[in-house]
Amino acid sequence: MSEKFERLKAAEQASVCHTYGRYPLAVARAKGTRLWDLDGKEYIDLLAGIAVVGLGHSRPELLSVITTQYEKLVQVSNLFYQEEQVLLAEKLLATCDAGRVFFCNSGAEANEAAIKLARRYMRKVQGREAFEIVSLEGSFHGRTMGALAATGQPKLKDGFDPLPGGFTHIPFGDECALRAAVSEKTCAVMVEMIQGESGIKPQPREWVDALLALRQELGFLIIVDEVQAGLCRTGKFWSHQHYGFVPDIFTVSKGLANGLPMGAMLATEEVAKGFVPGSHATTFGGGALLSAVAAKVIDIMVEDKLADRAAEMGEFCLTEFRKLLARHPDKIAHVRGLGLMLAIELAQPGQAVHRSLMDQGFVLNLAHDTILRLLPPLTIEKADILAFVKALEGLLKAEG
Repeated sequence: MSEKFERLKAAEQASVCHTYGRYPLAVARAKGTRLWDLDGKEYIDLLAGIAVVGLGHSRPELLSVITTQYEKLVQVSNLFYQEEQVLLAEKLLATCDAGRVFFCNSGAEANEAAIKLARRYMRKVQGREAFEIVSLEGSFHGRTMGALAATGQPKLKDGFDPLPGGFTHIPFGDECALRAAVSEKTCAVMVEMIQGESGIKPQPREWVDALLALRQELGFLIIVDEVQAGLCRTGKFWSHQHYGFVPDIFTVSKGLANGLPMGAMLATEEVAKGFVPGSHATTFGGGALLSAVAAKVIDIMVEDKLADRAAEMGEFCLTEFRKLLARHPDKIAHVRGLGLMLAIELAQPGQAVHRSLMDQGFVLNLAHDTILRLLPPLTIEKADILAFVKALEGLLKAEG
């Protein structure tokens, strides 16, 4: 590591809470699909800020919007009508079958809003004492207390008990467990259509069909967490569109403002009746500046057909990864993904491989010690993927 890096690392460790196991890289600047460290070394970004910078870094169109909007209006709170917020709501609703939007600041806050709306709708609109939320083992819904209670990863909950009650977790893809868990007290089933943090796991279609049949039978709501999988990432604008159904509620954040902190919860007209003035709120959610940026992000995604591009690039990536698997079946256990939400599961711990890839100029995520997780900008080029595959194969060969 360079002297510049070591100085920054020492300063960070002396001043910032120790909540992150950081990678040994300090990013100084970024452009498009490239990152540069403090010493000017270039990296191919295959992570996009964990599916955040979907349009690539430093988009000039967004800089123009930020500059113009900053001079006009930044933030006045939600006590006032704001045309930028309404315009963004209309653009979001045009991409799906939802009827109403609530704006917030992050994915965790969007999921908190979804939990609150589901419970309040059942009690205040349906008049039912249904409050239980069923979610899946391996899920990740955020780190605030309600979202953490919904998250199906016990290690993330260590030391935070007691968490809010009324949450049940069932095994991934288990239809029998799903049927056993839901009842007349079930308020909602909360699900990621493609689990991200657990290593890119699409829901089995048969399980989703069972979920839809049980919703029809018992009348609970379906909350879809689109925080990581939404916004063209999987080859459709929203991941639930692969499965051909309309969620009662779904949530989004990460790529919504292409790197600026913004989230949203969308609901059907019917379920949105659960919120009335005063029942839920946020100071910063949907402020004018962030709304203007997010509206431009949606425009670019639609005009540039980035969902179609993600589908095409995803198939290209999976084809190349499957070739790699065929050549190295002893080193790679599995490859999977949908669109540009991809995973290469190694047959052994991958810390050394991950570190070597970073040394060679590739930024990606290592999940659960063995899973190389790729969430590149939606603008990534095939040449960058091929360079990554070549580098990974070289490392696998070197292992003997």
